[in-house]
Amino acid sequence: MIEGGHPLKGEVNISGAKNAVVAIIPAAILAQDVCRIENIPNISDVSMMIRILYQMGAEIKMINDHTVEIDSTHISSFIVPHELTKQLRASYYLIGALLGRFGRAKVAMPGGCDFGVRPIDQHIKGFQALGAAVSIENAMVDARVEEHRLTGNSIYLDVVSVGATINIMLAAVRARGLTIIENAAKEPHIVDLANFLNSMGADVRGAGTDVIKIRGVEELHGCTYSVIPDQIEAGTYMVAAAATHGDVLIKNVIPKHLESISAKLVECGAQIEEFDDAIRVRMPDRANCCNVKTMPHPGFPTDMQPQMAALLSVARGTSIISESVWDNRFRYVDQLSRMGADIQVNGKVAVIEGVDFLTGAPVRATDLRAGAAMLIAGMMAQGRTEIEDIVHIDRGYELVVEKLTDLGADIRRVRAEEQVGESRVVAGA
Repeated sequence: MIEGGHPLKGEVNISGAKNAVVAIIPAAILAQDVCRIENIPNISDVSMMIRILYQMGAEIKMINDHTVEIDSTHISSFIVPHELTKQLRASYYLIGALLGRFGRAKVAMPGGCDFGVRPIDQHIKGFQALGAAVSIENAMVDARVEEHRLTGNSIYLDVVSVGATINIMLAAVRARGLTIIENAAKEPHIVDLANFLNSMGADVRGAGTDVIKIRGVEELHGCTYSVIPDQIEAGTYMVAAAATHGDVLIKNVIPKHLESISAKLVECGAQIEEFDDAIRVRMPDRANCCNVKTMPHPGFPTDMQPQMAALLSVARGTSIISESVWDNRFRYVDQLSRMGADIQVNGKVAVIEGVDFLTGAPVRATDLRAGAAMLIAGMMAQGRTEIEDIVHIDRGYELVVEKLTDLGADIRRVRAEEQVGESRVVAGA
């Protein structure tokens, strides 16, 4: 439940990166030792991934909300059933990790946000190049290699794929010889995974460029590692500050990771100050229109596209958003339209005519980042906004209600059973 019209002001601390930690936790399988992972975000995707490893036989010790110790010594099963993977897109990283350790992986096809078809053909291409036979039967991916060990190879990705880059890295670190991934993704969480693997004794070079070289090692050992701050959570609070005409200092960030977001907000009229590990965002006036095209890193992130659309829905003039990563990322537009936004979608392009204001309405979080866009729209809008299906938001934003409340938002969770006025509100766990 959000009562709009309150500018966000104050300071907010950014949590560890969701997209990094959901790759780093499966990577711990490769060590057969104890890995201590710090600065993990307390979100449902992380608890789900930890639960999967526990059910596979790992010993899990939660030191606190943001630190976990994973002892993967006694994992003996390479099978991950559907009931564990159905809500988690990143569960496909278990294929690369299990293949790297056991030479065999049997993992149910993953769940997560629905943006239409998200093929794993580039992942399979990579595994096959490393010597694995891969089949899909009854929605299970079955990958196996004779002699239990993969062999390094050169792999050219037909499209820049974050998931495939990560999965091939996980499979290759214990393969025989040299693996070269060309046209690799360059996102910050790929660099973070490479640093984690190297801390365990792997030999990964070139992460953050489009060519990654991995020289396989016989075995990996445990380590202590701290996850990078979440680029998308930071970007979400940056846009929220601008959208509400606020003044927010966003702490525990890496400003370089936020450059593409900062550039667009400056174009919209925001004032941005960078510090060593913080960024301040102010928006004194109504936003200007701008055009946004999502691109692989270092371009504008697809995961920030819905939030930006919420801001541009009340900007002066006409904005155009071009989505070049996912086919079906504009499903949230219907929800913004319920609040009075004027957005026309044609394929992968949305044309946004800025309106004077949005009006509170009952809306849904259709996926994780769409949910963040609804939060921003609700805080901008006149009146009350009710957001259903917030389970999506909890997948990627730690303590979002508490953090926004501390910044001055009028926001609260309501249980599904509660009646508010004449409307029924559905809330996630």
